[in-house]
Amino acid sequence: MNAMLTLDDLKEEFTAGSIDTVLVCMVDMQGRLMGKRFHADYFINHAVEETHSCNYLLATDLEMETVEGYKSTGWEAGYGDYVMKPDMSTLRRVPWLEGTALVLCDVLDHDHNPIPHSPRAILRKQIDRLTALGIQPMMATELEFFLFDQTFAEACQSGYRDLKLASAYNEDYNIFQTTKEEGVIRAIRNGIYGAGITVECSKGEASAGQEEINVKYDKALTTADQHSIVKNACKEIAWANGKSVTFMAKWHSDASGSSSHVHQSMWSAAGKPLFLDESRPHGMSELMCHYLAGLLAHADDVTCLLAPYINSYKRFQEGTFAPTKAVWSLDNRTAGFRLCGEGTKAIRIECRIGGADLNPYLALAGQLAAGMAGIEQKLELEPEFVGDAYASEHARRVPDTLRVAVEKMDQSTMLREAFGDDVVDHYVHAARWEQKQHDKCVTDWETARGFERS
Repeated sequence: MNAMLTLDDLKEEFTAGSIDTVLVCMVDMQGRLMGKRFHADYFINHAVEETHSCNYLLATDLEMETVEGYKSTGWEAGYGDYVMKPDMSTLRRVPWLEGTALVLCDVLDHDHNPIPHSPRAILRKQIDRLTALGIQPMMATELEFFLFDQTFAEACQSGYRDLKLASAYNEDYNIFQTTKEEGVIRAIRNGIYGAGITVECSKGEASAGQEEINVKYDKALTTADQHSIVKNACKEIAWANGKSVTFMAKWHSDASGSSSHVHQSMWSAAGKPLFLDESRPHGMSELMCHYLAGLLAHADDVTCLLAPYINSYKRFQEGTFAPTKAVWSLDNRTAGFRLCGEGTKAIRIECRIGGADLNPYLALAGQLAAGMAGIEQKLELEPEFVGDAYASEHARRVPDTLRVAVEKMDQSTMLREAFGDDVVDHYVHAARWEQKQHDKCVTDWETARGFERS
């Protein structure tokens, strides 16, 4: 049984009675799947061409608040529609939902031009820039999350307090503990495999109840598409099994953070690894050195795309395997950028800065834009960092708050040239709104600390 479907396959499956519902989805600013459930017959005969959605879907926060101040839409403009154009190359089964298929859409205006600030369009633009140079970006995202024994409803009703994790101890690589969790994790592996996503492995991570799921390295747009589908799958499959998961970067002060490391390398259209030159130190080609130099030079500019929320920055703690320094090093997990696959065709850079809460399209687009700036300007790569990056007083720091990171993004000439001013302004506005919402919120920590003693 094929996981990926053509329109003719879908017609056959509908006639046979095995698929009756098609999820038609766009990706919002937060990287979530938004859209409609179509009866398969109507999708096949009508919505396969296009459907529509309210344009506020690319101008809201996590709570779906209609945030004022966006140039693209608002109450004065009446919150009109976008066109959702199905990308039929993404049509696939959804094995964990009965009788269901899913397709991702590009978001267009009524003249069928891409909406520049839609996540898929932002990433496509950077891929097209590289394609014009004869370069094919290949990328992967490692996705971590926490698994809880309560349902999402139970967790909400408890105020997200006293949650019971799936394990009682650090389960990093622990086979016995992860055996106890196989009811959910095996269903996730097999579910996303059945949806046409090649699963490499799952494993326990470095905290109680923490999991990791890895899928195959692929073309950049495919990787971002699969990342969003996998996150949605993890939530739905956990829910179906009476459990819940979170992709918060730091769900609890005492727990490890959850990351989404981004692996990246450049290849030729003919399949040649452009980052490899065995005659050079560590097998790093000149192109790779320029690319990595760009990642380092513009690390501050793109941090907001890797860490989009207030909570994201709680993850950057020393001695936790989350980076605090934007330096590069050989196979060194204390550095923000790690060289992997030294001297082999698998040579690549792992950016360790991103958290599990990132939007994959924005994160990958930011990495590609920064790397391309290094290539175009032929930036010289600084010497590798050696030792414990946490302990270095002079190494380049990762921005440690959203307030700092959003100012760096706003001031980034590189991002404005790569994305366009309107796109950067759109996401700067979103980040400042997030900061504003936090600034007026009284937290449990403040109340417990000051209620009696202040």
